[in-house]
Amino acid sequence: MSEEGLFIGSGGGKPQTLNFRRANRHGLIAGATGTGKTVTLQGIAEGFSAAGVPVFVADVKGDLSGLAMAGSPTAKSHDAFAARAAEIGYADWSYADNPVQFWDLFGEQGHPIRTTVSEMGPLLLARLMGLNEVQEGVLTIAFHVADKDGLLLLDLDDLQAMLAHCGERADELTTTYGNVSKQSIGAIQRALLQLRSQGGDHFFGEPALTLSDFIATDDQGRGIVNILAADKLMASPKLYSTFLLWLLSELFESLPEVGDPDKPKLVFFFDEAHLLFDEAPDALLDKVEQVVRLIRSKGVGVYFITQNPIDIPEKVAGQLGNRVQHALRAFTPRDEKAIRSAAETFRANPGVDVAAAITELKVGEALVSLLQADGSPSPVERTLIKPPRSRLGPVTPVERGVIRETDAIGDKYDALLDRESAEELLAAKANEAAAAAAEAKAQAEAEKAAAAQAKEDARAAKEAERARLAQQKEADRQAAIQRREAERAAREAARPSLADKMLQSAARSAASSIGRKVAGNLGSSLLRGLLGGLFKGR
Repeated sequence: MSEEGLFIGSGGGKPQTLNFRRANRHGLIAGATGTGKTVTLQGIAEGFSAAGVPVFVADVKGDLSGLAMAGSPTAKSHDAFAARAAEIGYADWSYADNPVQFWDLFGEQGHPIRTTVSEMGPLLLARLMGLNEVQEGVLTIAFHVADKDGLLLLDLDDLQAMLAHCGERADELTTTYGNVSKQSIGAIQRALLQLRSQGGDHFFGEPALTLSDFIATDDQGRGIVNILAADKLMASPKLYSTFLLWLLSELFESLPEVGDPDKPKLVFFFDEAHLLFDEAPDALLDKVEQVVRLIRSKGVGVYFITQNPIDIPEKVAGQLGNRVQHALRAFTPRDEKAIRSAAETFRANPGVDVAAAITELKVGEALVSLLQADGSPSPVERTLIKPPRSRLGPVTPVERGVIRETDAIGDKYDALLDRESAEELLAAKANEAAAAAAEAKAQAEAEKAAAAQAKEDARAAKEAERARLAQQKEADRQAAIQRREAERAAREAARPSLADKMLQSAARSAASSIGRKVAGNLGSSLLRGLLGGLFKGR
């Protein structure tokens, strides 16, 4: 390795060197299984680290963890490596380790990597959950409402609570933002459940990853090699590819513009790159193209590793200036198409029949074309790739544990932080609403009970008044009866007895007789007097 570039290997009788000033123009490492892609990747990562350039690499098979340890003269591969180094003139080749930080989305083989649901965004989440356009639209509305209402979406519990909240407000949100159907909400909730079953809930939460922990050097000035344990993660290919795309997007959005620096600020290796593009919608492909095209100005180089070069869409492949093509096998029409496609992407070299050489390459040999100082690709050369200096193969669990415990990250990300966010706030609002509803219900029931009691009291009072009036009426009736009885008794008492009646009758008879006599006498007297007076007057 020189100050100007990174030694890749020897081809055409001269060294093939990756120019540091063009290393941020991205690259491609392709080839069939077992042709040496991993060793090539390992050697390039070592070179960047030695030059003070931080590296990120996904360790799909576990082999790349060996970057943390120096190779051993007792290893089976030692003789072959020593012979290769001598053959290509790699005079300063020797075993050496690299400063490594281990990461793992599940927190098992390295430090946990987390981000928040808000930082992931609806586009990547929709891709991660396999949502259709309608469901993605509903998810976008949920993000917008959360942002408008000041609700933090940190983990999947927050998103689940937010979706339920939107479902409750479906009629209102449909009027404002467009159709928000409960069927779409239900479909997204089911997709969330599937994401959880794949371990996606480990990825969302806090503390979120600080990108400066990726872009660092050790005390010797060597770039930190960040190794993501991806063997388990590969069981969820959408989670794997979406995570790496999110990481690229975060780097793009966070890093300042630097143009073409003397050497990259970070080199990003995307292994099994075809997973990023499988069944990817156009919107996602546009985002990938945008990130790949523009992130170079942030000083980040992206290198895709894949078995077949046609796995990379043309609009992305066109951005990959540095190319290392290992052998391909022409077993199927698709393989033949890949060979033709790969041959057409290299700058022609009269001394190399690219289409024929691709099928003839030995293990550890590749067709190489790298960007030169003026930015143009070098003519393709059939190249013997340099041997790695670090261990070829994985570290032991004990070695991994020691490295994890002694690196600069420490326990920064180990403890999950659960601060107040959408789930808690919505639950609090729901509790408040439930309490208010319960209070209103209790008040309504109390008012209803009071009204019923008042009605009952009025009825009772009315009944009492009726009873009183009836009682009074009965008392009056009894009094009247008593008066009548008293009157009757008085009349009975005042009525003469039979003897009295007989005496009274006798008395009346006597009186009547006497009266008649007296009256007769009186009458006679009166008559005589009157007549006497008349006669006297004559």
